[in-house]
Amino acid sequence: MIIKFYSTLRNIAGAKAVEINIPNGTTIQQLATKIVELYPNMRRDLLDDNGKIHGHVHIFVDGLDVLFLSNNTSEIISNDSVVDVFHAIGGGNYHINIVVCLG
Repeated sequence: MIIKFYSTLRNIAGAKAVEINIPNGTTIQQLATKIVELYPNMRRDLLDDNGKIHGHVHIFVDGLDVLFLSNNTSEIISNDSVVDVFHAIGGGNYHINIVVCLG
């Protein structure tokens, strides 16, 4: 899986893009947790105090916002996925969007 970082997340990751392997059956929640394991300084940006993806984090799978998928963050993604992680900043609030493009 290729994960591309944007904005200040690039500084935290130290790269524009990284490649990681995930096990079959990995969910979006598990991927977010894996990103935080690799880059602990992203924790406050991606996960709440309970380790769940923040409500203002948007995750897109094949162009569809996970919030509108039936399984939400338990949606299973592929190791062949390309993930784009970027900030949506507006009105002084700090937000993260994760875009997952399968293919």
